[in-house]
Order: sequence, then C-alpha cells, then structure tokens
Amino acid sequence: MCPPDADDGDHAISYKVLEPGTPVLDRDGGEVGSVRDILENEAEHIFDGLVLDTPGGQRFVDAPEVDRITARAVTLRLDAQGVAVLPERDSAGGPRFRANARGGRLSRFLGGGWKRE
Repeated sequence: MCPPDADDGDHAISYKVLEPGTPVLDRDGGEVGSVRDILENEAEHIFDGLVLDTPGGQRFVDAPEVDRITARAVTLRLDAQGVAVLPERDSAGGPRFRANARGGRLSRFLGGGWKRE
C-alpha cells in the first residue's frame, strides 16, 4: 500500500470515474492487464471489484485486492502469480438473493433471512 505522503503526481480517483482500458499493475509495478468492467453493488453504492483483460483471459479481482485507483493505472495488492490464478469472470454474474419476508427472528438469526432468486 502506498504511504500517505507518497506523491507520484497521480492522485487517487473514485472507481465511478475509472475508464475501461486503464492499465492494471501488480504490487511490484508490472503491467498484468487492463480494466474491462467496473463492478458495483448498486443497491449499496459500494465498489465490488474489477474484471480484467489479461493474457490468460478475463479475470475477476475482488475489491479488497485493489490497492489504488488512479486515472493512469490500477494497482493491485497481488503479485503477478496471484493475478494469474484469479478466477475467471462468471458471465452469469453470480447468485442473487432477496429478503425472505416469511422468515422469523430465529430464521434471520441463523442466516435464513435471505432466499436465492
């Protein structure tokens, strides 16, 4: 992670203004791909991750693995080997859930407050 006093002239930006095609760097500064898609949990307005175009195909990077986003590049917390073993993007997007209105207090306590759509 970059120290707060580091000034390389490239300031951090929001994922909301990140452009597809932006280079993606591993933690050592080597280019490992480019941004294909920016994923957001729209209901909660939080950054969910990125889909990268890499020499090995499309890869999904979860938000906690993204160290820094700037207009010039995205830096990951992973090294090149870590990027190579990232999962491929799930074209279906993954499971969706909705609140289980019929679940009582005990059901919610035990994790049954959600139903898979």
